Amino acid sequence: MPDLLLELRSEEIPARMQRKAAGDLKKLVTDALVEAGLTYEGAREYWTPRRLTLDIRGLNARSADVREEKKGPRTDANEKAIEGFLRGAGLSSVSEAQVVSDPKKGDFYIAVITKPGRPAEEIIASVMPGIIRGFAWPKSMRSGPASMPKGSSYGGIEGKGSESLRWVRPLQSIVCVFGPENDETQVIPFEIDGIVAGNVTYGHRFHAPEAITVRRFEDYVSSLEKAKVILDAERRKDIILHDAKDLAFANGLDLVEDEGLLEEVSGLVEWPQVLIGTFEEDYLEIPAEIIRLTIKTNQKCFVTRPQGATEGLSNRFILVSNIKAIDGGKEIMHGNGKVVRARLSDAKHFWTRDQSNLPDLETLKASAAKFDLDLTKPLDQRMAKLDALNVTFHAKLGTQGERVARIRELAKQLAPVIGADAALVDRAVVLAKADLRTEAVGEFPELQGLMGRKYALLQGENESVAAAIEDHWKPNGPSDRLPQDKVGLTMALADKLDTLVGFWIIDEKPTGSKDPFALRRAALGVVRMILERNLRLSLGLLIAVASASFNSRSISFGSISKEITSENVGRYAAILGAFSEQAKKIEGLEDRRQTLAALTVLDFFHDRLKVYLRDLGARYDLIEAVLTPETDDLLMVARRVEALTAFVTDQDGINLLAGTKRATQLLAAEEKKGTVVANSVSEELLRLDAEKALYAAIKTASADAAKAVEAEDFRSAMQALSTLRAPVDKFFEDVLVNDEDNAIRANRLALLKAIREATGTVADFSKITG
Repeated sequence: MPDLLLELRSEEIPARMQRKAAGDLKKLVTDALVEAGLTYEGAREYWTPRRLTLDIRGLNARSADVREEKKGPRTDANEKAIEGFLRGAGLSSVSEAQVVSDPKKGDFYIAVITKPGRPAEEIIASVMPGIIRGFAWPKSMRSGPASMPKGSSYGGIEGKGSESLRWVRPLQSIVCVFGPENDETQVIPFEIDGIVAGNVTYGHRFHAPEAITVRRFEDYVSSLEKAKVILDAERRKDIILHDAKDLAFANGLDLVEDEGLLEEVSGLVEWPQVLIGTFEEDYLEIPAEIIRLTIKTNQKCFVTRPQGATEGLSNRFILVSNIKAIDGGKEIMHGNGKVVRARLSDAKHFWTRDQSNLPDLETLKASAAKFDLDLTKPLDQRMAKLDALNVTFHAKLGTQGERVARIRELAKQLAPVIGADAALVDRAVVLAKADLRTEAVGEFPELQGLMGRKYALLQGENESVAAAIEDHWKPNGPSDRLPQDKVGLTMALADKLDTLVGFWIIDEKPTGSKDPFALRRAALGVVRMILERNLRLSLGLLIAVASASFNSRSISFGSISKEITSENVGRYAAILGAFSEQAKKIEGLEDRRQTLAALTVLDFFHDRLKVYLRDLGARYDLIEAVLTPETDDLLMVARRVEALTAFVTDQDGINLLAGTKRATQLLAAEEKKGTVVANSVSEELLRLDAEKALYAAIKTASADAAKAVEAEDFRSAMQALSTLRAPVDKFFEDVLVNDEDNAIRANRLALLKAIREATGTVADFSKITG
């Protein structure tokens, strides 16, 4: 079966776009071919800075014939209906249609339309121009005479204006060859803006600029390699990584690996040549993170450290060139070294200035007093400056200073619940955003928090305070670490809750795949901190406190630090309701947002909790059985799900589940019909031994399960409920629930309700499948 080779060669494609573009091209082409009736055995995409390549193996030589039946009107229909059917089916007369009899509908016409298959070459030539013209790049451009305004001309070529091809960089040539593995291949010519597909490509821009004629993928790859182009990006990455490690080792160093930088650099070169550069050791006084980011961001180079060291850096860096220089790379290393030294000089300037006093301290006294800041300390000065300048956090949510004030109030009440030192928490909060006004973070926003920690330690702050300044941004994803101590944990929770509640107030919730403010990540961070640090928190009360802070109000945390009972689990709703009138006063709020959509904030946390637990292997139905709309103690949800998982996989659990589901389904059916159900079970109306035994078992199991739940021993609660298995089975064997006596029937239904209530103390068994 024939193979297809496609190459789109252009000027340099930005490295960040290459992998996705190659994948998109494969999907577009293979989908179009399949839709046109072709099948293929396999397809793989490749990319370099100057080309996207597609290798499709085992294509059909032609598409299959298609037979289609088109149903028409009845044979006794009026002439216009029949004529319309013939036109639509492409038939010249009714004699070309077939007549089919239906016992119910009578005789009607059917047109049998056969569409012959097409050669693969014809299909490829027809689909490719549309794919290339419609290819979606994040950014694209027009180029050449065809990009000129429509009606103008240059060199005899008339401009096409908006009709001209848009490509990420000017497209220079197209290779499109098709044919069997062992026989001659053929070019499939199609034309786009004067570029005609052929069988000619070009190698390395400098080392091998001559034309290369290709026949199929194998000689295409080998010819490119001879022309100093390595087509496979993964192979380029492997070469860069191993050569960099070897070169570092040869110089007594270890490479500091960086997967993101490796991916980017492999997209900048077609013929990677690894070299080593140097800079003055004086620059090592700068924090390693700044050095690494400076060299990575500006020069796309890797840093090294002394062999065996886990911290610190050396004054040697690894660079990757796209040219094998005749002088062994001396000039390239020298040139890169000059730029790196200039960048590090700037970085050293930032680092030094951030530790010095600001010139306008007199204007910062009011802000300093507001946040209890010490203006003799550089980081305190930056926080005062952040507030004094009214730096905006979000147009609808106020300034960074206002945000810090809100987080401060929330953290103040949260600290005793977490068990954190309140004074350290307060100090950490007022300094947490200060590094946003440092020059180092201004140059490298990725260092926010980390630079705050370093500057805090330099001015003598407590280690927990310094660590919390860095950790309050964490976790930044499902695999990121959590804050290291209770001070950082308190700050991180307060920061994320303020963010979530604030954006809910202004109705900027995530929609579909769009989450510009990373609210899903923030909520998942809260879930992880609660579950992985075993925090007992009433999330509803936390939402209430956070929402109140937007009105410069505060409420007593009160019972949040006490054991959560069935009474105050639902209390958050009433507390939030008390603030509904205050919510109306928030500038710009509409009535429909007056309670800040508090229930949907909690629902959002529920969604993130489900994602987290499912990722750990929990069954969806078991999570649903435990989670109720008002549940706000997430740690208890996780523990209940864990206990329920163990219970339903045990034989007693499986059998009890079947019996209780039968009971609850029967009860629900009768309730739906309006059948009377007694308010409670009357022992006087229990006639049979099986129902008396079940009632006794329910009373014992309910009491034991309630005690276990109160002690948060959910496994024991499940075990207590498992004693209902035998009496429930016996009840359904011996007892007719729908007795002719209305009172007895109502009493037996109350017995079923008692089963539902007993099991409901642990989970809603009706939601468990299987």
